[in-house]
Amino acid sequence: MAEARVVRPDRRQLRWDMIDLEALLPADHRARLVWSFVESLDLSPLYDQVRSREGEAGRPAADPAVLLSLWLYATIEGVGSARELERLAQSDIAYRWLAGGVPLNYHGLADFRVESVEVLDRLLTQSVTALIAEGLISLDEIAVDGTKVRANASRKSFRTGEKLIKIEAAVVERLASLKQALSSDPGASTRRRQAARERAARAVQERAGRARAALERLEAERKSRTARHAKDEARKKGPKASTTDPEARCMRFPDGAIRPAYNAQIAAAPKEGVIVSIELTDRRNDAGLAGPMVDDIARRDGRTPDRLLVDTSYATAKDIVALAAHIAGPVSVYTPPPNEKETVKPATLARRIRKRAKEPFCLKEWRERMASEAARPSMPCASASSGSTPIARTMALVFSPFAGSSRRRPTRSGTRSPTTSWPPAA
Repeated sequence: MAEARVVRPDRRQLRWDMIDLEALLPADHRARLVWSFVESLDLSPLYDQVRSREGEAGRPAADPAVLLSLWLYATIEGVGSARELERLAQSDIAYRWLAGGVPLNYHGLADFRVESVEVLDRLLTQSVTALIAEGLISLDEIAVDGTKVRANASRKSFRTGEKLIKIEAAVVERLASLKQALSSDPGASTRRRQAARERAARAVQERAGRARAALERLEAERKSRTARHAKDEARKKGPKASTTDPEARCMRFPDGAIRPAYNAQIAAAPKEGVIVSIELTDRRNDAGLAGPMVDDIARRDGRTPDRLLVDTSYATAKDIVALAAHIAGPVSVYTPPPNEKETVKPATLARRIRKRAKEPFCLKEWRERMASEAARPSMPCASASSGSTPIARTMALVFSPFAGSSRRRPTRSGTRSPTTSWPPAA
């Protein structure tokens, strides 16, 4: 019997392939929706940042609309690494369609995200404002909650003030010796190496300076706490700051572990699941952060929400009073009152009653509001801890790609900035 005649693979043969990206991507694919949305944005600030200009020397830059659409689609798909995005732009048809043949590399992708933070923040504001104007999003009711996002910093990077001073002194000495060697060495290649070492030393000096500034702020906060809780603060160790992530602090996670992290605050329209504001803080708990979040919503959208849904202790009594008289419009806070002991001495109960009688009218109104049946349907939306509410799903969409490796600003390897997580909101 004759041997079967088949076409065998020849992977060493060079060939030209004809690819029709437009035909390969389905007409209803959401990558097309992402591109349509990006095309509707005013990206002139991003194009103003491009250094390559017509009629001048230099290689053309990658289209900012392509870079933005790639990061938007990657965030929706749960991809947060610039290196991974570069690989997908070569192998995945949806990413290839968005790239449209524009040459990409992880370095440029990460640089775009770092250098465009302020522009992306403005685009978030414009996008949400446009959705509000069209009636697609309502600020009548906004839910706010926080989640701890692990920083890409080691515990060993946290140094005391004394150690930071020593690092800065060593860097100053190192810079002086490098400058002397650079001025006396006639070799061009050696000068380049020396210049590179000098840049590295300056980077260390800058990081140490930022860490020392963060440490001074922590010291000021500790002095403020000591005035109120002297015994508790006396038992704690002195504050430390990270030389790699000065804005990160060691925080306790739900599993009990203490890790370097940020406290990410998200305000979202719970019915639509759309983010209207997002901020990072170094606060270990959420108490007292309701006011700053409402201020940011008012800055972005020109008005405050009618109702604010937050967890217990998120909004303090001072917050409730201040928000009721907010300059951009009064805000009704929905937050469960802290638990109080019912079995107390008569004298304690009498003091509590007298204190309540002296409370401002807005606090009395809040207590009545939270005791009413009308408050119950709203409060489940305020908790993101269950993982089943609209805001919880929105927070999971934003932060799940980056859990365990998040930083305020991305590095070359593509660790992310929560500030630029705005695309899912749009």
